[in-house]
Amino acid sequence: MANSMPGESPRTEETESVLTGEGQPTTTEPVAEKRIEGRSPWLLAWQRLRRDKVAMISLGVIVLVILGAVFAPLATTITGHPVNEQYRQAGLSPDGLPIGPNSTFWLGTDDLGRDIFVRIAYGARISLLVGVVATALTVVIGVIVGLAAGFLGGIVDTILARLVDVILSVPFLLVAVALVSITGPSLLVTILVIGFFSWASVARIVRGQVLSLREREFVEAARSLGATNSRIMFVDILPNVLAPVIVYASLLIPVVIVVEATLSFLGLGLPPPTADWGGMISESQNYYTVAWWFVVFPGAALLITTLAFNLFGDGVRDAFDPRSDRMFAG
Repeated sequence: MANSMPGESPRTEETESVLTGEGQPTTTEPVAEKRIEGRSPWLLAWQRLRRDKVAMISLGVIVLVILGAVFAPLATTITGHPVNEQYRQAGLSPDGLPIGPNSTFWLGTDDLGRDIFVRIAYGARISLLVGVVATALTVVIGVIVGLAAGFLGGIVDTILARLVDVILSVPFLLVAVALVSITGPSLLVTILVIGFFSWASVARIVRGQVLSLREREFVEAARSLGATNSRIMFVDILPNVLAPVIVYASLLIPVVIVVEATLSFLGLGLPPPTADWGGMISESQNYYTVAWWFVVFPGAALLITTLAFNLFGDGVRDAFDPRSDRMFAG
């Protein structure tokens, strides 16, 4: 112990290390590091995502599209135009052509005199519904197959891995066109076809993650406690493979939306008079030169929505990847 002056309380090395100035405890760097280490990976990913301006703007666009789809009936209330109402006198020119944007029809009319603004709002419902539900179906199938293949191994892994290879080798769009042509166009068929032929990539991602996790200490501890295979897969391993699955799903939604629009453009989407963006673009084929709004506005809605989902998906991927520097550039 160091010598102290008369009248002063003795100071230990510990006292001197924690007191400065007026005797207030200092905030040391190890404490800050400890706090950072205590944050969950999900919280850290969210904080990185919030710093990505492009991703946040894209998320705002996605929210606006969702609100537009949810409140699509308000478009009818505000304009007074039902989604499938044909205004052959007020909505068509004397030559029978669509009329352009004006105070009555904000985005113009289509070839039957229907309000394009209202139909775009209702079309967002179809695109988002197919995109989200088909992606969810894809993720569920892919996660189950990937977990089983990676964790169980052996003959199960061999069979499922070969099945994944077969699915990935199939020309998806051609098969989708063939199946929809045979069964007839409907919302359910479209979702099932897209979901069934899209899960293989998810399964491959999950399988790779599970192969690296199944020999970890926490899995061995669960086995020693008598946990069943299903419990280990879905309770212990699944939470650790969700991050790459979420990233893939966020990038898959715009792909599904484009596939649905493609099927509709080819006449294999929802039957008329259902409003969907691909069908509207298909109906405008004969009016490119005389009614630009007929193709531009539905096409812009499709482009903006898919671009927003893609940019947001890129942001989610970067948020879960601490090595990414894209969001901090500039």
